[in-house]
Formats: sequence, structure tokens, C-alpha cells
Amino acid sequence: MIAVVDYGMGNLRSVQKAFEYIGQNALITDKAADLKSADRIVLPGVGAFKDAMNALNATGLTPVLKEEIAKGKPFLGICLGMQMLFDKSYEDGEYEGLGLIKGEVVRFQTKLKVPHIGWNKLDIQKTTPLFTGIDDLNFYFVHSYHASKCRLEDVETTCDYDYEFVASVNKDNVWGVQFHPEKSGDTGLKLLTNFSKLC
Repeated sequence: MIAVVDYGMGNLRSVQKAFEYIGQNALITDKAADLKSADRIVLPGVGAFKDAMNALNATGLTPVLKEEIAKGKPFLGICLGMQMLFDKSYEDGEYEGLGLIKGEVVRFQTKLKVPHIGWNKLDIQKTTPLFTGIDDLNFYFVHSYHASKCRLEDVETTCDYDYEFVASVNKDNVWGVQFHPEKSGDTGLKLLTNFSKLC
């Protein structure tokens, strides 16, 4: 079973439906027992970093997530859920993240339109099982902030929007994607299928 963390923010139902479409049992939950019994955990997110971290911490699930990750359970952060993996964010101030992956979150510094919305192609920086069998690396993005100052060994893919930014990360059993696989058609479904096979 895949646990989709419910902390009041994110496209929870869209993520759940995407997993159900590929034949996976996905449960939207805010219960620690469900996270502990799940085979994999997904942390979606849409909105502001501060609000998301406050909402997640208020559920009491933050230490449970860290415990399950420490046990080696596959974990996927999506969009804001990826940003929450890092040490801190500078969105409307400076706020502490989960600290699971080294790095920080900053606003796009570009003359292009922000937020960055639309389909963009990824460039693979290191090979991991998450992108196995995916030839068409176009995914759908909606974001104004992105990861910065990451360790090179944690950067899985990058993307270009006026300049290169980190599109996905991986450290051990933790993955984060800045794009929305649940909104990225067959390519996104293939990525979620790959995640559902991780062990």
C-alpha cells in the first residue's frame, strides 16, 4: 500500500487517482499507523512552504515520516513536497524544512514569467530506478521556487528555465520531483509505476 500524506495541502486526490489508474492501492491518510504499515510514502504539496511545514508539523507526523525513511522505506516528495525535503526555504521569509536532503529553496531570478508553468524537458544527471524506461523526459511544472545549493550527488535531473535548476533529487530511499507526475500524462504514470516498484 502507498500512503499519501494528508496534511491539508496538495493535490491529494489527483495523486491517489494516478496511482489507482496504474493498479496501485493508495490511501490518503493522516494517521501514523498507516504510514508505518505502508510499503511506500508520498508527500504531495501545493501552496506556500511556511504554511505547508506548519500544517505537517501540526499533524504530529513529521517524526513518523523521518522514522520510516530511516528504516529505508521508499519516499517521494512531489512539487512543494520536494521542497520540504531540504534544509530551508526563503519563500516569504526563512523557514526550516525537513532537512532530509542538503539544500535550500529560492525564488526564480529571471525575467521570464514566474511562476514557471508548463511542459519542460529534463536532463538526466544521474541514473536511478525512478526514470527506468522513460525516453520522453517531458514533465509538467507549476512553481515559483526551486532547489538550490544541493549536493551534486543528490541531483537526479535538471531543467532549463532561463537557467538550469534542479528538477528532481535522490538520496538513498528518498526521491523528490519538482514537477507533477500526476499531471504529466503517460510519462508521469510511468514514473509513478517505477516508484511503486522500488524496494
